[in-house]
Amino acid sequence: MGIQLSAPVAMEPEIRLARPPKAARAADFVSRLQVMQTVVGAEHFAVLRVSGHGLPSARKLTLSLHNWANDVEENGRVLLEAYGPAMLAHLEASMLPLIWEGAGDNQFAASGAEPFTTRLPPRLLPWSGTAFPVRLGAHGNGYVLFMGVFIAPSSDLIIDMHMKSCQVLIDMLAGEERKLGPSEALSEREIACLQMAGDGCISEAIAEKMGLSVHTVNAYLGTATTKLDAVNRIQAIAKAIRLGYIT
Repeated sequence: MGIQLSAPVAMEPEIRLARPPKAARAADFVSRLQVMQTVVGAEHFAVLRVSGHGLPSARKLTLSLHNWANDVEENGRVLLEAYGPAMLAHLEASMLPLIWEGAGDNQFAASGAEPFTTRLPPRLLPWSGTAFPVRLGAHGNGYVLFMGVFIAPSSDLIIDMHMKSCQVLIDMLAGEERKLGPSEALSEREIACLQMAGDGCISEAIAEKMGLSVHTVNAYLGTATTKLDAVNRIQAIAKAIRLGYIT
């Protein structure tokens, strides 16, 4: 598979990546991204995936993987509100990595080679960051992000991290293309719980609607998360949408 960074053509080498012989598990992606995070000098990583097809208005970015220990929903919300539309538009037009400067006196974001990056409006988020766009066709498009107080990758590091980010999303897509076996298929109640969770219902509300205990609802969500090889409920919902279990 050949993936090319877009204009300026003369400045951007072609990236060639090999499709993996078998899919890695979610924990493997977390480990790989944590290593990349350390190399970049960031404090957190996140993977955003494009969901929805057809018209641009039907597409949106969803949080697929992250290592935020706390305030996950809030961090995801402010990130997508600040840069979600700009990231979607950028993904349609360019493969240049994005970089932005966070709010606060101690925030710093700089690129060792400005022709290799596009700068987003500053001070919209509490942390600086860089985002590497990936386009893999109809499925698998998205970004790998690294965030922290001080983000200053060199030109060589930008190219290397972009290539590694592409490979991470290729491997994630390969894992999702593997069909769930009969023993891994989601049950009707697991699907129903995931659908309501995806609609924004908390466990207590799902329990009330389904006539179940909160413990049972959490058990269904837990087994669905395991079957989908997701690291948390948010990723399970995102995977269930991409696999067509829920909408």
